[in-house]
Amino acid sequence: MDFSHYVGIDIAKATLDWAVYSQQGSLLHIHTPNTMAGIKKALRQLKTIPGWDMTRVVFCMEHTGIYNAHVLEFLHKLHLPIWLESSLQIKQAGGMQRGKNDTVDAFRIAEYAYRFRDQIRLWTPPRPVIQQLAFLSAARQRLIQAYNLLAGPLSEQDSFINPVLQKQLLRSSRKSLIALKDEQKAIEQQIDQLIKADSRLKELFEWIVSVPGIGSTTATEILVVTNEMTTITDPKQMACHAGVAPFEYRSGTSIRGKTRVSHQARKRLKALFHLGAMSCIRKEGELQTYYHRKVGEGKNKMLVLNAIRNKLIHRVYAVVRRGEKYDKTYAPTLA
Repeated sequence: MDFSHYVGIDIAKATLDWAVYSQQGSLLHIHTPNTMAGIKKALRQLKTIPGWDMTRVVFCMEHTGIYNAHVLEFLHKLHLPIWLESSLQIKQAGGMQRGKNDTVDAFRIAEYAYRFRDQIRLWTPPRPVIQQLAFLSAARQRLIQAYNLLAGPLSEQDSFINPVLQKQLLRSSRKSLIALKDEQKAIEQQIDQLIKADSRLKELFEWIVSVPGIGSTTATEILVVTNEMTTITDPKQMACHAGVAPFEYRSGTSIRGKTRVSHQARKRLKALFHLGAMSCIRKEGELQTYYHRKVGEGKNKMLVLNAIRNKLIHRVYAVVRRGEKYDKTYAPTLA
């Protein structure tokens, strides 16, 4: 699509900074509250730009979690093109930068959209059920972290402090620990009900959890991250997104680093695939045999575990592509 104006929006909790960029360069800056009234005010001011055509405008912004909810909702209702981009991607594309404020950031986002207009990826909102699933999954993770934060030190100090004091500490934390576990179970039940109530989600979920090593938590996270397997459709892209894809680290004759994974990844997803890989090597089966064989050949243990994480990702995408549950005896048909 041929766009004439590129609007960069820097989003904060309380404010929005709008910057307009075109072939002529920077055109306008607007500062508004992060409210529906503020968004309407900005759109009215944008219409005063000479040659402004709302059908040829793209609005570019960074992922900011719930802070961009108002602007996404309003712009989507007007059927306006929206481009959501990673903040790190925009930052690195800008090269060396000196100074930072909301106005400058808005213009950097607008300029980024103009420079990379041939790579525009327009945003489409996930279904409400996926949005609910994302919030519930995040709440469950926070409850798990809170439980571990409280229970971890109690367990570690058990053999190092006075037994009487340890019992007192356990009693004082018992109710809180039970409450956190109960809340976690309640949210897991809500997630389970959401998935079962939606035929498409239920189908995808059953295919994904059929892969050995992939549990319900990992399957839920995959559905949220990929927007029902629609935004990340290739297993190699998923491996890169999850931080398990290996990359070379070489340059000329002087730099000969080891092939390694990137730290720019979705860490939560990477941790879940790692737990899945650890589960696989503890149970008898093909992947356990593969792990011991490779380690016996002298391969680094973490390298082999990373290979197993990649295998899990490819198997997840294979069952979704075939539209059937994982079959241990499956043999591909040769042409």
